[in-house]
Amino acid sequence: MSKNFLAIGECMVEMAPTGEGTYAMGFAGDTLNTAWYARKCLPADWSVGYYTAVGNDQVSGQMLDFLKGSGIDTGSVRRLENRTVGLYMIQLKDGERSFAYWRSQSAARRLAEDAGDLENALAGAGLVYFSGITLAILPPEDRRKFLNALRTARKAGTKTAFDPNLRPRLWEDADIMRSCVTEAAGLCDFVMPSFEDELAHFGDTDANVSASRYLEAGAGMVVVKNGPEEVICATADSRHAFQPQPVRNIVDTTAAGDSYNAAFLAEFLTSGDLVASVDAGAKLAGTVIQHRGALVAECFEPA
Repeated sequence: MSKNFLAIGECMVEMAPTGEGTYAMGFAGDTLNTAWYARKCLPADWSVGYYTAVGNDQVSGQMLDFLKGSGIDTGSVRRLENRTVGLYMIQLKDGERSFAYWRSQSAARRLAEDAGDLENALAGAGLVYFSGITLAILPPEDRRKFLNALRTARKAGTKTAFDPNLRPRLWEDADIMRSCVTEAAGLCDFVMPSFEDELAHFGDTDANVSASRYLEAGAGMVVVKNGPEEVICATADSRHAFQPQPVRNIVDTTAAGDSYNAAFLAEFLTSGDLVASVDAGAKLAGTVIQHRGALVAECFEPA
């Protein structure tokens, strides 16, 4: 496979609390978070790209400058007139986060509008990473274009990874969400759900049920994250449970799953070692949640 990690989705302006009653502006979003951490975790001979759509306004330009400065290739990003980027604000209570969003005019909603641009972006990717939010923000006809492009890329040898990241408020209704997420999972080599979401929106009784359901849909490997509880890693031929080390000083759980996915995939793509991959994901996520905000550079600074 080519050494090209391509994430697809919506990067947004992030307003994160500083702990002093003010907010710091940054750029983040679930798939962008994973791309950012993947760039930190993957060897230098891997490229990391991001495919989305942004406006032609100043803040869109600042976002692209941020991505480029982070070592992320933006060569295939679409630039659209009369559109801008979305914004969200993190609100924290006892380390748990909630979000307020302003994204109705987000250019990213049109990232799959041009099937040719999308197919060109996917061509040559070694691994394509996307999420349920990537799917949810698209109009139904563009969602179909996206899944078709994914099928084409897989036939050409591209690997695919998917975090269902279930957010019902972004979808037309819960049934469409469940149906589309299940279809997407069946097109993926790696499906990486969070059990809390699966319990709430699919009614799964435990993480093994989630793993089995996605395997039955056609997923190659399922990695079910479950906070401090066991991580379940399952394929059609094997199933393993891994207990993460406890994290005592939880400050902000933003990007916990995104960073886990990045470190797991980076390790698995380079070594193929499942135990090392689970350990890498747990260690990075455990460090990230001890800091504020989605993108934590301190995780990669020498001790």
